[in-house]
Amino acid sequence: MPVTLKRKGSPSLDDGDESSKRRFAEQEVVPQSDEAAPPLTTEAQSIDEKPASSDLPLSNPNDRLARFSALRARNKASREENLKETKNETRRLATDPSQLTSLSRKRDVAQHKLLKVETEEAGEDFERKRAWDWTIEESERWDERQAEKQQRRDKVAFRDYRDEAGKVYDRQVREMDKGDAKGEGGLADRKSAYEREKAGAIERAIKSGGLEIVETDTGELIAVDKDGSLFSTADSTSNFQNRPDRAAVDRLVADIRKAEEVRLKKRRERGKLDEDSQDVTYINEKNKQFNQKLARFYNKYTADIRESFERGTAI
Repeated sequence: MPVTLKRKGSPSLDDGDESSKRRFAEQEVVPQSDEAAPPLTTEAQSIDEKPASSDLPLSNPNDRLARFSALRARNKASREENLKETKNETRRLATDPSQLTSLSRKRDVAQHKLLKVETEEAGEDFERKRAWDWTIEESERWDERQAEKQQRRDKVAFRDYRDEAGKVYDRQVREMDKGDAKGEGGLADRKSAYEREKAGAIERAIKSGGLEIVETDTGELIAVDKDGSLFSTADSTSNFQNRPDRAAVDRLVADIRKAEEVRLKKRRERGKLDEDSQDVTYINEKNKQFNQKLARFYNKYTADIRESFERGTAI
């Protein structure tokens, strides 16, 4: 088959066709809109320019020196701040909080005394001037609080057994008052029963002749106890013949049980409930704590020895 020869076209025509094809392809890839695109703002331009500028190395040595100086200044400021905080923490840990409280209390007392002296020198009433800062309700609450504190201070602290007996008596009287309020035979009922029993005893003594009513010259009636059976003395034994009623015995038993429960509760709070059932291996509370500390560390090593002693097989 014979080879066909292609005719060579003119270069100007070929270049024109090729350029027209390229322009047509570019128009298809990126279509042109009729409306004009909005201009870029300065922020967008700066954002677009930043990556390009950051990719490039800093060619200016002055800029690098300025950045290095800023980093050194920031490092120095951080070290100074850390040193300052460390000193403050050390000072705070070295200061005793109780000492600060004591100093603040002494300062308040000194200010109080100074204000009192200045007020007295001016010829004014110190308590009246100080009360201007308080309302009536606050003043009344303060007085009640101080009275309660003084009462607790006087009655709670142990001084002697006589005061303790007085506290027990006052508590029992309060319990009787509570029984009066509940209608369970309180103090008023007991007083009336006592008066009835006393009147009956006087009548029996008068009938038996042991008690004689004598009228004096002034008209005053005096009861004379002939045999000493009514008014007891240190040598008389008639007061032991009294037999209380069942209700009084029940009240006494209830009071004793309540006191025992309170004692066991206090003992349980101190951790001494089972001391009577255990072997006593200490002489005081401090020695007991020391023995417990030894037991925590050495019981696991001395268990066999102690068991041998208990069995009686120890050498």
